[in-house]
Amino acid sequence: MRNDPEATIAHLLRRAGFGATPAELQKYVALGYDGAARSLVAGGPDAAPAPTLDIVNQGEIETVEERKARAKQRQMQRRQIANWWLERMTVAEQPLAEKMTWYWHGHFATSIDKVNEAKFMLQQNETFRGLGMGKFEALTQAVAKDPAMMLWLDSNANKKGSPNENFGRELMELFTVGIGTYSEADVKEAARTFTGWRVARRTGVFSLQGGQVDRGPKSVLGRAVTTGEELISILASHPAAAKFVTAKLWFKFAAPTTVDSPVVADLAAVFTSSGGDIKQVMQALFLHPEFLSPAVRQGLVKQPVEYVVGALRASGLRPSDTDVTGPDLLNALRNLNQLPFDPPSVGGWPGNGYWISTATALERLRFANALSGSARLDWLTGAGAADRPTVLARQLGVDEWSSATMQALRKVSAPKQQFALALTSPEFVLN
Repeated sequence: MRNDPEATIAHLLRRAGFGATPAELQKYVALGYDGAARSLVAGGPDAAPAPTLDIVNQGEIETVEERKARAKQRQMQRRQIANWWLERMTVAEQPLAEKMTWYWHGHFATSIDKVNEAKFMLQQNETFRGLGMGKFEALTQAVAKDPAMMLWLDSNANKKGSPNENFGRELMELFTVGIGTYSEADVKEAARTFTGWRVARRTGVFSLQGGQVDRGPKSVLGRAVTTGEELISILASHPAAAKFVTAKLWFKFAAPTTVDSPVVADLAAVFTSSGGDIKQVMQALFLHPEFLSPAVRQGLVKQPVEYVVGALRASGLRPSDTDVTGPDLLNALRNLNQLPFDPPSVGGWPGNGYWISTATALERLRFANALSGSARLDWLTGAGAADRPTVLARQLGVDEWSSATMQALRKVSAPKQQFALALTSPEFVLN
């Protein structure tokens, strides 16, 4: 495993983004590792305006033709926002902003299948992007009143005398403090704090329905609490949240871990001292000595979206190009079991080993063949046959090929076949 500046910064760019072309890599190499990490975390403006969408309201009385038209419009909008986000990830000049947006989409997982309004999913996506590198509490407060989340976890059904526990449970189990830190009684009390919270399906506007608010005394985790906002503040600043949130971040950006690991203790201390400032936590994560260890550098498998976006960036194609000349990206991602805006459950997508199987290997091969058939590979065809494996490694941000992969690449003479083979190699599939 190489430990030179190019190799370590290529690793950083795979984790803080979706990989880098040789030109992008050299820009960050010039800053040195610490400078590159700080630059990525600092971010900056990255203009890519979101599409303008209408809310597809369902009328009280609809003809069959109107119902079909609305269904067609919803399907069109679903494809529109998914392709827009893939395009944004592919061309991002500030890759960590998009990688963090993708991370929060899995952390606060919400599916368009139930929400059924692309405009609300897009609004949530912009919330993740706008607040995802700020204070964790501010992000959680915003998500709690987000129309997509409220529809996803049935906030409109939460009323005095018959509280719905969905949001209160997931708020503690998946979003803030994690399993083992609360009781079933805490879940019931948490649900009561959110009674009366409503979202108008036709507008997405939040309101408090006073007649359905349970105003009686409540206690969660041994703390007296009155409102939902107060409960979120308590949970977001709880010591268990510092460990739970930073462990999930390390798992996503570095390697599998537990809340009891020493590296999580280090990151949790930053989380606590900074008041839950995610930007400071991410800087500490990328600058942590363990982040460059062999275990971390070989510790993750690319999720399908990361894989597809990384392949696009290496190929020089954009999703808007493939609409005409290349693979159907959404169909490829559907076959790989990971469509943006459509996680399988409130727990988000599984990680790591879940994405390694015969079925996913076959789908990656199909995608790689389709993409290589469309890509302009001047950077590869212009190289001598003996140099092509090295050129491929640099273009794909791979440290070095194993002897087996190198042997396979040398057996293939056609550049497009070599590119497809490299895209399906273990070295590229690993993150």
